[in-house]
Amino acid sequence: MGVKAKKKMVSKNMKKVSADILASKKETRDFLPLEGRQARGDIMKVEDKENKATVLYIGRIPHGFYENEMEGFFKQFGSVKRLRIARNRKTGRSKHFGFIEFESPEVAKVVADCMHNYLMYEHLLQVSLVPPERVHPQLWKVGNHSYKPLDWVQIERKRQDKEKTFEQQQKSVARILKRDQKRRKRIEAAGIDYECPEIVVGIQSVPKKIRFESE
Repeated sequence: MGVKAKKKMVSKNMKKVSADILASKKETRDFLPLEGRQARGDIMKVEDKENKATVLYIGRIPHGFYENEMEGFFKQFGSVKRLRIARNRKTGRSKHFGFIEFESPEVAKVVADCMHNYLMYEHLLQVSLVPPERVHPQLWKVGNHSYKPLDWVQIERKRQDKEKTFEQQQKSVARILKRDQKRRKRIEAAGIDYECPEIVVGIQSVPKKIRFESE
């Protein structure tokens, strides 16, 4: 066998070996992980997302542990950027869960590890990291201040004292007369001998309130 033939054979063998190596790498790359385990790339992605998370969800917040108390307590871990406790719009009472954001992702991770299932006033706090893509854009619309519930009594008083148009007065009077007729029918059906007084309604052209006069 000549020298040229030997060189050709060696090059063919080298190409074959390199092709086998590439195929084996491809098979190992496409190989699925065992059940119940995550691939190394997935684990790295999850860890990367957790490292960037600065927002914490806090559940089972006890009564009396509100914005000022929460900020003062969690400042011992690091700088608090903002926080919010979910509250009832009408009463202003706490819904016993909220969110807190730290300046540093490392601090948020430490707080999640240390404060989860922490016993506070007979409540086990539930603390967990919120990934950045799960943070709602309107989450911090209300926060960083003590919540003041709406004065619904004042709002209703203004609505009732508002000047009404002539058409609105007519509708209001029609509703009153309709309720009066129903009341009369119920009294007659009960067999009660009673004569209800007639309702005299006076409507002004530009009134502030409807006046009702009964005999």
